[in-house]
Amino acid sequence: MVATNEQRNPPSATSPGRVLDVLRAHGPLTRQELQDRVGLSRVTLVERLDVLRAHGLVRASGHRHSSGGRRAEMLEVDLETPSALTVDLGQSHAALAVTDLRGTVLARDHHRLPARHDPDDVVPLLLRAGRDLLDRTGRADDLRAMALSLPGQIDHERGVTVAPATMPSWNARPLREPFADAFGVPVLLENDANALAFGDHCAMGRPDATVVGVKIGTGIGAGVIVSGRIHRGESGTAGEMGHMRIEGNDRRCSCGRRGCVAASAGGSALVRELRPSGVRSMDDVVRRVGDGSEDAVRVTAEAGRLVGTVLATVVTIVNPRHVRIGGAIGVLPPFLDALRDTVEANAHASALRGLDVGPSGLGADGAFVGLAGLVADEMLAPSTVDALIDRAVR
Repeated sequence: MVATNEQRNPPSATSPGRVLDVLRAHGPLTRQELQDRVGLSRVTLVERLDVLRAHGLVRASGHRHSSGGRRAEMLEVDLETPSALTVDLGQSHAALAVTDLRGTVLARDHHRLPARHDPDDVVPLLLRAGRDLLDRTGRADDLRAMALSLPGQIDHERGVTVAPATMPSWNARPLREPFADAFGVPVLLENDANALAFGDHCAMGRPDATVVGVKIGTGIGAGVIVSGRIHRGESGTAGEMGHMRIEGNDRRCSCGRRGCVAASAGGSALVRELRPSGVRSMDDVVRRVGDGSEDAVRVTAEAGRLVGTVLATVVTIVNPRHVRIGGAIGVLPPFLDALRDTVEANAHASALRGLDVGPSGLGADGAFVGLAGLVADEMLAPSTVDALIDRAVR
């Protein structure tokens, strides 16, 4: 398990970072309300707030309603001025966005990539596209971090990926350095399904309840959010739902094994199944389903049943409150309806009590929102804020 900044450098209970943390969790607040929560003297609190304002971390957000006398100024964490450059990289696409730390997408760019693309070609493309987006939005000076999501496992210590077999050139490639060198900011890496799940978690107001997000695109992946954090597991493989085996299924998967649910129910599998009728891409599958093609609807619903069979086990073991389904295939009504029916028929009755299964409400922005949320958590963590202020003092 990778130690967080808070575990490595626990901040003082009265540090500027802790003050900001309380304001982020409970704000907007008046100075008096904030003082009551953090337990500092008025003079010390003013000093902390002056420092936080000087670093662009706190701003005024109106005034508290008053029945008489002077209205008290409200303070909040500034999540709109700082920016993040976010990248959602897949087996056939690269999407980029400049966001604020709330996850609001300010500008975006999308590129189709050839099969088995190579980082030596794609990384320079991402650098150029990222600079262009920052120039277009005028946000280069406000950039605080970059975050990149892609399929496969992430070695967070070394900043490299354990990429899927369909992206062999990306395996064990260092990805932090080229972007950190180019943009001069910290670079976060995350699995694409984890980013999508975290995006839905943020969009729901960051509930304390457990959230499982499932992405069905070219392949299948899942992310698990527990107590507001991504649960990655001991070796970073938590959520690799697409490679759970289905009994009686012998189809070979891209991972080299046979019987994985992704081999029969992922986007690539649907394209292969519908190829005799002229389907050549996932976009074709989506169009055919939208047009009501009987074959496309049938194949998509069967894929939903297969994924639902595996998801029922996940629901029984993890016992989440929310399940959100995303990806180009996952949000198709025949897929989602069949998946939901299968989960309800096969998961343990106790795990179904209060379970909320639905489509991701973020569409193509899901990964961007999740990555922006991760940037906010990292850059606004008390230890990160205190380190920033310490460096400025020196």
